[in-house]
Amino acid sequence: MISQFVDVPFDGRSVRIEYRWLSRERTESPLVVFLHEGLGSVAMWKDYPQRLCDAGGYRGLVFSRHGYGRSTPRTRSERWDVDFMHRQAERFLPRLFDRLGIEHEGDAPWLFGHSDGASIALIHAATHAAGVRGVIAVAPHIFVEDLSIRSIEAAREQYRSTHIRARLARYHDDVDSAFFGWNDIWLDPRFRGWSIEAMLPSIACPVLAVQGIRDEYGTLAQVAGIRERVAQAEVVVLDDCRHSPHRDQPLALTRAVTDFIARHAMAPSSRGGMHEATS
Repeated sequence: MISQFVDVPFDGRSVRIEYRWLSRERTESPLVVFLHEGLGSVAMWKDYPQRLCDAGGYRGLVFSRHGYGRSTPRTRSERWDVDFMHRQAERFLPRLFDRLGIEHEGDAPWLFGHSDGASIALIHAATHAAGVRGVIAVAPHIFVEDLSIRSIEAAREQYRSTHIRARLARYHDDVDSAFFGWNDIWLDPRFRGWSIEAMLPSIACPVLAVQGIRDEYGTLAQVAGIRERVAQAEVVVLDDCRHSPHRDQPLALTRAVTDFIARHAMAPSSRGGMHEATS
């Protein structure tokens, strides 16, 4: 499938955003918007969004944030600030949705976010309650852990000394823009105090938080923290799974997501819970 592009006003300028619609002809079906990780893009999702949409009979939207994929890269002097995920959630997403006519696509979308994208989805749900049907937060970050910093430091060394840069370059027009936009701010000492924990009780929609038990970028304290602060949240812990459940445990993740949406598409609310899923 070939990407399309749309210009979106953001931070005082226009940025060109890469996006793809999935199964848009399913006009009466739930719309799932996919929000990628800190090194992700449209292409890095590969075929998982389409497979999930086919499994659940959904419409889908995938896009690359500013600085990633085929979207406008960062300028050489541009650095993300500590509030970069808040800016994406509170300012950018509403403008993108407006430009793509999401409000004319039917019901409010379900947000499927991975890693940084999951945090952005949670922030958006906390600040734009009427515009979100539900959130699937996969490997989310709600605060900064030592484990995260150690893994991100290791990623920087690998980027500089191994084949990782060349591999990532297949998915980003400006691979240094993508990598250092994410890596620099996460390793900025000011970012150690970043947290969205105080925002979570404002989320009114259904939330499914999913994490691999071997996640190298966060402990189970992340999804447990969501469960503690969002009364209606459900948590799924996946065995034999690292930071990317859609790659490590795609079938288990798809089962959890399609069950979650099926139950909540008809019911306004449900009791939260926590359980383990295995492949």
